[in-house]
Amino acid sequence: MNSANFDRLQTAMDTFSLFGKIIISTPDNNDPNFVQTPILLVEHNDRGAVGFVLHFPLKRNLNELNEFINYPPIPIYIGGPVDQEHLFFLHRRPDLIDDGMHIMDGIYYAGNFQQALMHLQDQTLTEKDIRLFIGYAGWDPQQLEDEIKEGSWIVSEHTASYVFS
Repeated sequence: MNSANFDRLQTAMDTFSLFGKIIISTPDNNDPNFVQTPILLVEHNDRGAVGFVLHFPLKRNLNELNEFINYPPIPIYIGGPVDQEHLFFLHRRPDLIDDGMHIMDGIYYAGNFQQALMHLQDQTLTEKDIRLFIGYAGWDPQQLEDEIKEGSWIVSEHTASYVFS
């Protein structure tokens, strides 16, 4: 391979992003936080990666938290081991919640939380439209790429419907 082709290949690899992809831990992943765990990546860039474990319920609902006692019983999920003091959310209603970041096929990350709460309270937003998380999964720059190369994660072909299943 000549040097120009090598440089183009290296540039493509450097700009490859897993943003909006779902990764799944393999049996080679020894971290007890991630046992055959699907994670939706909502950020992947030169600063690292951020994602949410999709199907690990906290076994508590939003209305069981003191500050949200007057809200419907929306399930809360454990999004990962980092920053478990804050709520994060994914949703499918950009028509109701401003400023969300489009992640994949009708799935949005975050947005105006006050609007989300208002629509939860008046029940125009239901648990079919929103997924609440405490914490997130995070990786330093190049860490996730290295873990994929070593076989700890695979990039899945799951579609957006999997996120809310």
